[in-house]
Amino acid sequence: MKPEPTVHGKPGESGIQPSLNLPATAPAPTGPAVELVDLHKAFGSKPVLRGLTLQLLRGETLCVIGGSGTGKSVTLKHIVGLLRPDRGTVRIDGTDIFQSDNGRLGEIRKKIGFLFQGAALLNSLNVFENVALPLREHERPSEEEIRRQVTEKLALVDLTDAAEKMPDEISGGMKKRVGLARAIIRNPEIILYDEPTAGLDPIMASTINALVLDLQKKLKVSSLVVTHDMSSVFRIADRIAMLLEGRVHKIGTKEEFRTSEDTKVQKFIYGDSEGPLRRDASR
Repeated sequence: MKPEPTVHGKPGESGIQPSLNLPATAPAPTGPAVELVDLHKAFGSKPVLRGLTLQLLRGETLCVIGGSGTGKSVTLKHIVGLLRPDRGTVRIDGTDIFQSDNGRLGEIRKKIGFLFQGAALLNSLNVFENVALPLREHERPSEEEIRRQVTEKLALVDLTDAAEKMPDEISGGMKKRVGLARAIIRNPEIILYDEPTAGLDPIMASTINALVLDLQKKLKVSSLVVTHDMSSVFRIADRIAMLLEGRVHKIGTKEEFRTSEDTKVQKFIYGDSEGPLRRDASR
């Protein structure tokens, strides 16, 4: 099996060991963190989701792969309630989010952090204020509490020294880390990642992968990662789900995907070049 890549710039190299002052919580609910049941969604005459059923288990990292147009990003938007299915159910902690009133939906959304593909930072705000924005918009704690929480989250992604920088003064990889700090600022139980390593060089992609693993360990979150980066998938996933034509084509462990004889799975993982040599190279 191929050894894991060396991680450069791993969080914590700055020597900062933040203390996670997470709020006291009730006993953890049972069942999956996210459950999608028979989701259908079409845009005009074009169907995208065609009966998608999928579960994100508590505490796991589930990587969702598949070609363009198979419904990966559309699935994320359903989980946070940005899109409503034509048919089907989305449950967060057992609650059907589309059968809940607006107050309940707001409480459910508080459990979810979302890392957008392009980080989606506001260019008019510095790093500190970008991370603080969800607190100012939704929580409105004291300025002292905002500073404590933002400093804590920036330390987790090793960006304490970048707090006063503007988005156009930092690299693409740093923007991703700022976006991740903002995604976790409200201490979510679930983190959704949309192509977290897209456009990054291998060293920075490795850093982001290390952050995903580190945050899962420190925050005990459930993570759903949409990605085309198979190197990242085999580094961070507990399970993998491959979408095809708006449904789950295959779901299983990394080893089950590596050893699958399904030609569609093999072609997606290894590209057009298949066979024993290519397959062995992934191990």
